[in-house]
Amino acid sequence: MSKRKFYAIVVGRKPGLYDEWFGPDGAEAQIKGFPKAIYKSFQAQSEAEAWYRQKTGGEEPTPQQLAPRAPVADYFRLHTEALAAGKVVIYTDGGCHQNPGKGGYGAVLLHRTAKRKELLGGYACTTSNRMELMACIAGLQALHNTSSVVIFSDSAYVVDALTKGWAHNWRKNGWQRKEQGELVPLRNADLWQTLVALCAKHEVSFVKVRGHAGSGENDRCHELAAMAMAQTELPPDAGFTSGN
Repeated sequence: MSKRKFYAIVVGRKPGLYDEWFGPDGAEAQIKGFPKAIYKSFQAQSEAEAWYRQKTGGEEPTPQQLAPRAPVADYFRLHTEALAAGKVVIYTDGGCHQNPGKGGYGAVLLHRTAKRKELLGGYACTTSNRMELMACIAGLQALHNTSSVVIFSDSAYVVDALTKGWAHNWRKNGWQRKEQGELVPLRNADLWQTLVALCAKHEVSFVKVRGHAGSGENDRCHELAAMAMAQTELPPDAGFTSGN
């Protein structure tokens, strides 16, 4: 359920404009641990630029990391090629009404020889990142046989960790991550362990899509997650309440 955000960093390691939070080149890396960092997130690039100019006396922000929106046709091509090759295609999305707060996830499973399957679920109190992870987990757990899978997700948190080797390093370090040279507990370690194990069982690749950029199946997952959140009696997320 990721919406595109823009991060204006006035004081940090590399000031400028970003549209990704996670990763070594993302906004978080520029301000985390930086003394008296000044930054703010916005829904529109124009708002981020205006705030930056206001704070710097008219200076134009440098676009440090502004990824272009991939054409929807690219998603459709990858989707079509995967199905033609006999792969399972899974679209996922997750989010929260507040963060943390009531959360939900949705997944759509497609295969050329099988009926379309839609999944949804939610928790009374959780986080958006946990729901993004749960959408992928639910989709993979629904597979009865070992499969070759392509997951389309709009979560940089999930896709980057599994395509850039971060999750591999977390597992190697006992599900801990490095922060300023020290190992610290990994947030959402319970779900990361489950997802990484499922990826080892299946042959899984990930495709990052832009949320709400015209991908019909991604939009459908967003709807499923919203339906889950709308339920009145949702179970607790034990992993979240235990501090993950």
